[in-house]
Order: sequence, then C-alpha cells, then structure tokens
Amino acid sequence: MWTDITASYDFPDGIKLIKGTRNSPALECFYLDIDLNDTTIAIRPYSRSSAESVKLFAGDVNCIAAVNGGYFGGSIPYSTVITPSNVEAINVPAVTRNSQSYPVIRSMFSLTTQFKPQIDWVYHFGATREDVYSFNEPLNYSYNDPSPRSAPQKSEGSAMDSLLSAIGGGPIIVKDSSKHITYNEELMWGSGVGLDNRDPRTGVAYTGDGHVLILVADGRQSHSEGLDLSEMADIFLSKGCIGALNLDGGGSSQMAIPGSYINRPSEERAVPAILAVTYRDSCRIPVESGYSLILDTEDDSYVSRAGSWFASANSGYWGDTKALLSGKGDGSSLCRFYTALEQTTNCEVYAWWVADPNRSSDTPYVIIHQDGRDTVRVNQQQNHAQWNLLGNYTFNSDPDMAVIVSNLTSTGNYVVADAVKITAESPLILAEPTSIQINKPNEFSLLSIYPNPFNPQTILSYTLGSDVDVLIHLFDLNGKMVDTLIDEAQSAGYHELSYSGADISSGVYICSLCYNGKQINRKITLLK
Repeated sequence: MWTDITASYDFPDGIKLIKGTRNSPALECFYLDIDLNDTTIAIRPYSRSSAESVKLFAGDVNCIAAVNGGYFGGSIPYSTVITPSNVEAINVPAVTRNSQSYPVIRSMFSLTTQFKPQIDWVYHFGATREDVYSFNEPLNYSYNDPSPRSAPQKSEGSAMDSLLSAIGGGPIIVKDSSKHITYNEELMWGSGVGLDNRDPRTGVAYTGDGHVLILVADGRQSHSEGLDLSEMADIFLSKGCIGALNLDGGGSSQMAIPGSYINRPSEERAVPAILAVTYRDSCRIPVESGYSLILDTEDDSYVSRAGSWFASANSGYWGDTKALLSGKGDGSSLCRFYTALEQTTNCEVYAWWVADPNRSSDTPYVIIHQDGRDTVRVNQQQNHAQWNLLGNYTFNSDPDMAVIVSNLTSTGNYVVADAVKITAESPLILAEPTSIQINKPNEFSLLSIYPNPFNPQTILSYTLGSDVDVLIHLFDLNGKMVDTLIDEAQSAGYHELSYSGADISSGVYICSLCYNGKQINRKITLLK
C-alpha cells in the first residue's frame, strides 16, 4: 500500500514523499519523487573527509532531504562522487575476487548540465570529467567467473559530454524500461551485496518525463524484512521508471531530512557521501574561467625528488602516472614541484593525492612563494582523488619558487606525492627550469624564515646536502649569542624548526646556520 505523506514534511513544490507498506513479508519503504521540471529543485551528491550519519550530513550541507551514496571503506568512497565543481571520487577500476584482480565497468547515476537524469555503465580513465566514459554494457562476467577480462579501452566507449554531477553504485537493475540486473557483470558476487536476499536497500531511478525517484527500504527488522534486487526493480518499474540503480544498502540505507530520519534504519552507519535533494542554485554549472597549470610526478623537467620514493598500488592517481610514496621520516625525502612563473602572478594552489588509512595525517606541503614560505599540513588519510586547496600565494620567476612534499612527519606510515595545480585569472607560463635536483640536495641553504617579522612564532626551513653536525644560533646586533635553536647531528634533506622567541625581547636578530666551519646568516625580527 502506498501513502502520500508529503504533508508531514516542509518540502517545497516539486517534491513528494511516498510511504509503502506490506504485511507479508513485512516491508516498510519510502521514496522521494523529485520533479526536475521544477527549475528550483536539483539533485546532487556531497562527500566529506570524515564519515557521518545521513541525518547529520544532511544538516551540515543544509539540503532538503538525502539518502546514503555508493560503496565505501572507512571514509573513502569506492563509488563515483562528482559534484558540480569537482570529481571527488571514482568507481573502483578493479576488484579482487578469487585472489585475482578483475577489471570492472560499474554503474553511475548522473545529471547533465541541462539537469537531465541518466544511468550508465562507466569506466574512469583518469580523475577528471573528461576521463569518464560510458559503455553500452559492462564486461561479460558470469557468477564466480575464474577469468578476469581485459580492462576497457576508450575506443570502446563514449566520452560523457555535459556531465554535471553523479553518484556511483551498482548494479543497474532497470535499463530501457525493462528489468535488467547486471549483478554478475558488475562483480557484485563476493562483495557482500546480496542478489536474492531481502535486505535494507537504497536505489535511485528516473522516468521519461523528468522525475527522479529515490527509494529506501528498511530491512533486518521485525517491521520490515527488506527487498531483494528484483523486488526493488519491480517497484521502480511499477512507478514508470525507465532506468534504476542500486546504491549501498544494509546498515548504510538511510533517508533523512536535516537532523532527523524519515525511515527507521537498521543502523545509523556513518557514510562519506550522500545523494541530496536540494535547491538548484547549489548546483551551479561550471564556467570555464581562469587559467591553470598541472604538474604531475611524471614531469621530470619541473618535478624533482630526493630520498626514497616508490609507486603506490592504489587507484585514484592523477593522469597516467601512479602516485609516489615515501616512508615517514626526518625530511630527507622530498618531492619538489617547480612553480616559478615568467610573470609575477597571484595563484590558488591545489594538491591531489591518493588517500589511504596508512597515510600521514599531517603531511607537510611547503610552499615557497614571493612573500616567504608557508607549511600546510594535510591529512592524506582523507580527501581521496580530488583537488585540495592549499592556499593563495604569489609566485615569480625566482627559481626557488616551489611546492614541496616532505616526509617530515611522525604520523601514519607514508606520505604521498601525486600532482599540484596552480590556477590564476591570467595566463600562466612556467619559467625555464634551471637546475632541478633529482637526487639529494648537494648544497646547504637556509631557505626561509616565515613569518618575519613574527609574533609569537616563526618557522625556519633549511636543507642539508649531507649528514652533518648542525648549529643554529641567534645573535643580537652586537654579536652576542642570545639563544641556541639546534645543536645536533642531522641527516641530509629538508628540515624545519618552529621558534617562539619566548625568552628574548623584541628586536632584530641574526639567525646563523653553522656546519663544517661554514655559516649562513639571515635577519629575523621579533615583535612583541
């Protein structure tokens, strides 16, 4: 039995909420009917770096209503999340079954820039919108197939033009107005996603006249056993849907308004992505404006490495070259992205990395710019496969201009270096590279003291060309030593030191880096 309960909620025009019940076998489910012909309403996914229950997530983004998104592990989505502004995550390109790696084409619900819904089998050949290709069918796997297929080729699919936003999942359960469940082809066997068992389910579908239906069925409870995939397909077909996709289910199946559940979930499982019903002004169509340059680890003319780096096995890396990993350490492993520009330009700086629970939660990105040097520490356990803003900086033609990833961290097992993007409102032209270091630095240098003047704290950064005994002293302008900052043996590589000046008075001082009888001096000003 279906009952319209829209009046129980403060929904705007264009949205209906329908409750379904069945006595035997017990079932309670809900679906939202969203009319995309209403130009004030839209559907879009959201993702976040830390997982959260859907009712709290919905409140954080202030949407009208939401359900859980696609598959995930911890706080990392394993299914596509494309927002109007960014590719946040991609469908897994392969899964492990029978101790083998199986390339896989999986499904995705999307909206075009004209707000037209569609469901496709897709494969990501990279991490941008332009890398998303649709296919007429998934790979031809059977249940418990012993033989992995070859990964798809671009020539076999079609680029998806006008892609605005998308959420991945699987399998497709309705295609071209017919029940068409590609459970085996999308390698759902061995995943924990059942085909014939009744469970809590979440699904999304669309009609030929511009409506989107989002359904959640309770399960594993006395009031509701749940649905199998065939039963969910039958519901969508009975409502006139021409395409339907299964999303993550089980304890993730939740439908909520901000701060409150609509359904009665079997768990309040935290999820890293939701599919939200919201207002259309939150889905601004991307406008091609400004200019950008992307530096990848494969760009040997503009990227150098020191220390020990090796290729990551994880997917989600930028471009055609795998992300690089280095073990946490003392700063002796560096990946330097050369950002000197022919013209002095104010830029936004972004970093792309492949997240994993074994990454450092405070990986340092050192930005050497016209006004000094900043260190931005990022959590590389989160924000997987997306552009993450580091800040706004001005670069010029000074060959020291750079963004440096350092392994100077004590958390996690590894730091990851993948790609850096700089964007600006004017054209960006990299200055001719001078001497890019491929191995360990062969010079000693005191790179910067920033901020300077400072109050109450500044950070000194320097490189060492070899393992050496280091002294860093602070002298006043009369030559009297007033503080010792470092007096120890240190390894070759990049180092940084935080200094507060708590025990000295305001004034101008000389910071002196000493090694092997040589000395490098910089002025430093403390303002209290």
